[in-house]
Amino acid sequence: MDYQINNLYGYTEDYSYLDGVIHRTLEKENALDSIFSIIFIDNEQIKEINATYRGIDRETDVISFALEDTKDDFPLEKRVLGDIYISIPKMQEQAKSYGHSEKRELSFLTVHGLLHLLGYDHQTKEEEERMFGLQKEILDEEGISR
Repeated sequence: MDYQINNLYGYTEDYSYLDGVIHRTLEKENALDSIFSIIFIDNEQIKEINATYRGIDRETDVISFALEDTKDDFPLEKRVLGDIYISIPKMQEQAKSYGHSEKRELSFLTVHGLLHLLGYDHQTKEEEERMFGLQKEILDEEGISR
C-alpha cells in the first residue's frame, strides 16, 4: 500500500485514522499492492474539476480519477489506481448537515473514492446496494459509525 495525501486545502484536523480505513478497504479488495493519491481541495477547485471532467457545473464532495479502466494483459508489481479529490469544506458541511463527525464523513468519502478507483460504481440500484453496503461494512469494522 503506497499512497499520499496532498493536503492542498490546509486541513488542520488529525486525519491519521484514514490509514486504517484505507488499509481495510484495500485488504478487502485484495489490492494492498496499490499506489494512489488523495488530494484535499476547496469547493471552488472541485467545482472546476467537476465542470471540466464531468460537465456538471457545481461543487461536489469527492471525485475519483481511476487509471485502471481495463485489466492489462501484463502484470505490474503494483496496481496504479489513480487520484481521489475531496472537498474539505463540502465534507465539513455534510458532516454538520448529517449530524455526525468530520472523522466519519472524511472516512466515508475516502472509502467511497477508493472503491471507485477499484472499479465500483453506483449507476444501478444493484451497484449502489453493493457499493454502499461495502462502505458501511468497512466503516463499521473500523468503529466509525454515524
